[in-house]
Amino acid sequence: MPQIAILPVELRNKIAAGEVVERPASVVKELIENSIDAGGTDIKVEVLRGGKGLIKVTDNGRGMDREDALLCFERHATSKLRNEDDLFNIKTMGFRGEALPSIASVSRIRLMTGLKNSLPGISLEAEGGKVTETRDAPSLGTAIEVRDLFFNTPARKKFLKSDSTELFHIIDIVTKEALSQWEKSFRLFTEKQETMNLPGASEPRERILQIYGLEFVEGLSEVVADSQGFKMKAFVTRGDNFRNSKTHQFIFINRRPVKDQAVSHAVYKAYEGILPQDKHPVFFLFLDTDPKKVDFNVHPTKREVRFENKEEIHRFVSNNIRESIRKERAHSIAPFTWAPERAGFEHNAVLSSSDHAVTIPAMGHVSESRELRYQAPLPFIYLGDTFLATASTGGLTLIDHHAAHERILYENFLRGINLNSHQLLFPKQVKLSHKEYRVIVENKGMLHELGIEADDFGHDTLMVRSLPDALEASDMRGVLSDVAASMLEGILPGKSLKEKIAARIACHSSVRGKEILTQESLQRLLSDLEQTENPDQCPHGRPTRLFFSLDDLKKMFKRK
Repeated sequence: MPQIAILPVELRNKIAAGEVVERPASVVKELIENSIDAGGTDIKVEVLRGGKGLIKVTDNGRGMDREDALLCFERHATSKLRNEDDLFNIKTMGFRGEALPSIASVSRIRLMTGLKNSLPGISLEAEGGKVTETRDAPSLGTAIEVRDLFFNTPARKKFLKSDSTELFHIIDIVTKEALSQWEKSFRLFTEKQETMNLPGASEPRERILQIYGLEFVEGLSEVVADSQGFKMKAFVTRGDNFRNSKTHQFIFINRRPVKDQAVSHAVYKAYEGILPQDKHPVFFLFLDTDPKKVDFNVHPTKREVRFENKEEIHRFVSNNIRESIRKERAHSIAPFTWAPERAGFEHNAVLSSSDHAVTIPAMGHVSESRELRYQAPLPFIYLGDTFLATASTGGLTLIDHHAAHERILYENFLRGINLNSHQLLFPKQVKLSHKEYRVIVENKGMLHELGIEADDFGHDTLMVRSLPDALEASDMRGVLSDVAASMLEGILPGKSLKEKIAARIACHSSVRGKEILTQESLQRLLSDLEQTENPDQCPHGRPTRLFFSLDDLKKMFKRK
């Protein structure tokens, strides 16, 4: 008896749907990109129950006639390819001819479309991939309604997340498409309420401003480059405006939102020697190249690309961003002058050790002829960056004052002690991306427990009314953005969401390497550190202090 059989069309479509349609956001992506390819300039997205109940995408594009409308649900039917050469010269957003039949095979779908200069239009309904009704209907452009996604594949349906989680994925897709197609207008309605309204922008910076606000945009530098067959307009972290997560990193190749490890690595390479450990740059990269040099036919959902010469694009991105950063820092950073008195030193001081004076070589901009001496018992020595050394009973202790301060603040936030939260004389408006805004609004009670009072001001904006003293000088947009990222990422086993958020906030508000502590501040810091439950580690697991006994020091100097 034969063991090999040709699968039925319905089953083949469901298998294809499993590759293309991962969740409601996948449907939104495919329908938006079809609208873009149809010349739509005004795209409206409506969703109910995170897309599980309804997804409707409407555009003002050129539409389809009756014959094309009936063909569009057939597998491998597409208007975007004609021959093999077209496959390697992709100039559209979609091309596989699988999206609509795949979506239709796992939903109840309704298509309404018509040509602008030809009436009437057509309304077509299908269920599980089979057309059930067609009729004339007045229509311009195209509107597609997708209801009851995965109604006939319960195994897929049970893996969907909560309505709010699925909605966040949809918001993410709409945001990426709106960034890549900045000249088009996008509107998003959730539960029949308008939640995003982005009119067409004149250039990418304006679109970023619409989504993230002026304060965010002012933290970015613009990089423009054109060589080696590549064009790039990029907006990247200015100064030390780094983030604790990778939530604001976007790559667009020929106007397609994609993920590419080589391009991402090129950005990090550009910040080599500048980027602190465990920090991440913000970047929006808009790259254009000859379609023949890049393969978009790598992944069913078009998330990934393959370059003809990966090393070439890596060098182009890295070198141009690095050069822009170098020029910016050369113009904006004043020369650093060593100030011994700020670090607890006094000129001509002597450290006595068994009645022998020790002379320390001159440092920084101190004159070569000057001897920098110091006298015991000195509370601490500033070593640079966030590091200090202090004499301890029986040895030497090295301290990372940033990590130590993180530990103190983390436990204060968790226990709700020593926060000294105070009302702001002038409440601060903070604009976030729509996804960040929604998750903060849904969890603002937890922020209140951490001493942050923030009200919903509408239009993706929060009104911050009170803050703990520790956050008074912090970048509030950066704080709230990182808090939102913590909420969206979920938590690790054995950790609570509150612990994760407290760790993020503590990192923002702790003292930095540019700050040199006074003796009094350091003594208070060490005293507070001793009162914590885990004084030897920061919330991220890094050490706050390292102790070297006299025996350790003897071994280092190879003394018996």
